[in-house]
Amino acid sequence: MDNQRQRANETAQYAGIMLLVVAVVWGTSYGMAKQAVLFYPVAGFLFIRFMLTFVLLVPALRGCWRQALVPGLLLGAVLLAIFLCETFGVALTSASNAAFLISLCVVLTPFVEWLMLRQRPENNAFIAAGVSLCGALLLTGGVAITLNAGDKLILGAALLRAVMVCLTKKLMQHCNVPALALTAVQTGVVAAGSLALLLATRQGIPALPQSAAFWGATLYLVLFCTLFAFFAQNYAVKRLTPTRASLLMGTEPLFGALFAMLWLQESLTPTAWLGGLLIVGASVWATHPRRVAGVAVSN
Repeated sequence: MDNQRQRANETAQYAGIMLLVVAVVWGTSYGMAKQAVLFYPVAGFLFIRFMLTFVLLVPALRGCWRQALVPGLLLGAVLLAIFLCETFGVALTSASNAAFLISLCVVLTPFVEWLMLRQRPENNAFIAAGVSLCGALLLTGGVAITLNAGDKLILGAALLRAVMVCLTKKLMQHCNVPALALTAVQTGVVAAGSLALLLATRQGIPALPQSAAFWGATLYLVLFCTLFAFFAQNYAVKRLTPTRASLLMGTEPLFGALFAMLWLQESLTPTAWLGGLLIVGASVWATHPRRVAGVAVSN
């Protein structure tokens, strides 16, 4: 029994590391996507990004596409809504508002988990979520809550992220669908939805960009921020509670700020650094195994 519990803790720690890596690469995605949409419409860019990912993942569907179809369609629809809300929302609001509001996913997830899975998270998860939210507020320099259309879209994306984590857990809890096959169906849905939106808003598909910067950013997003990140998320969420998964992915604003500083030459204030440390500290504290009566247990 002790060996089994130890293996379960090791698996959970490995899943947690994978989600931290996801937070790192997703933190870089905003700058890369911002560069790419300078050369091509938002819907067209999303179509290219997710269509390339889907093509790469088609072999993963061999022999298991029926298993992955239903959960992949449901999760893909949520994923499409997330990307549309995030991409168009950022265009209509400030970067600081967007970063703060998307971080509300960390706070919303325990409540969505409670509603969808009928599981009340432990008190430390609520405390850590609150600390993480305060850290996000400090990191982004503060924000006045006056919601415009872009703010509402970002808030919708934050709620959808929380739903995505919990829905993935609920759908995958009692079925054995390979993570790559599930990711393939999800990306196919996003690609199809983006193409439909592009055709509905434009007369035909615009000519593909010739810029090396566009294709470099797009390939980075395909390989790391989509292919690896969604596979890692699907793998890890199945082995962690939704709240723990969300708290780990909630470190994304910190890594986004670091990337902006190193890649875009932006500067960080001491207050922003404090906020970033609060986010990381809250995530580490909330996911650290507790000891009860001398036995290590997982949150």
